[in-house]
This record gives sequence, structure tokens and C-alpha cells, in this order.
Amino acid sequence: MDSTGTSGVFARDYAELDRAVQVGVAGGRVISVSFPATVPDDATEDHELLDRIEAYLRGEPDAFDDVVVGLTVPTDRRGVLEPLRSVPYGEEVSVSRLTRLAGLDADDPKDLELVTAALNENPVPLLLPDHRVRGGPYATPSTVRDAFRRVEGP
Repeated sequence: MDSTGTSGVFARDYAELDRAVQVGVAGGRVISVSFPATVPDDATEDHELLDRIEAYLRGEPDAFDDVVVGLTVPTDRRGVLEPLRSVPYGEEVSVSRLTRLAGLDADDPKDLELVTAALNENPVPLLLPDHRVRGGPYATPSTVRDAFRRVEGP
């Protein structure tokens, strides 16, 4: 997805989630994805990514791997979150497997602490799909995570 030059806050209600999805975009890069109860007053509902999310929730496969993300997290957490994009649509990995994908030691408590902190603070869930990790924690609320898993399920 190329949103070059696009900036703003975009949101839309989705009946499948019983809530809204809000996307923050700066300079064409998605910098935040959140799930407020309703569309904020200052948000615009018209954005290509929101159209794609709607199609995804209707069951059209989409890994969102072409969406340009502006990840604003410390480097060590970026190293944990970026490998989430390699987890294929409809598949899951354990926290231990994600730890190894990030080049860390799944037996090291400090590495596991880093991984769980990164997952918990993921600023762009769905695009960096923490719902594909078994045994979280998650930035994605449980009801939203369950809906994403149903969409991608077997």
C-alpha cells in the first residue's frame, strides 16, 4: 500500500469487531493502530487501509505485508516486532518461537521479558500481527484478537 504524503487519523466502525479500528498515518507510514469503542470525532473514515481491513474482516485473505509502517519503538523492540511480519496469514507461533525468530535466546529470562514487553506495546497490531502469537501478551484486545483469529482460522 502506498499512501505517500498521507497523514492523519482515520477510523471506521466494524460490526465484526463491535468497535472501531483507528489508524494513525504520518508521511504515508502507518504509525499506530488501535481499537477504540467508537470512531473519534477527529477521525476521517475514508482510507484505503480501512477498506482493506473491512475486506479482511469479511474473509478476504490479506497479510497487510505491503503496508508501510513507521515503527517508533526502541531498536531492541523493533527487532522483536519486525519478525512478526514473517508469520504467515492463518498461522501462529509461540512466544518462544518468536523469540528465536528475533535472534534471541528463548531460555534467557531477559530476552523473554523483552519479547513480552514488545508484544504488549506493539503500536501497530494487525500490521505486525501479535494475534498470531500463542501465549501473548498482546496489544490487540482479546475480543479483537479472537475475531482476527476467526477470520484467519482453518
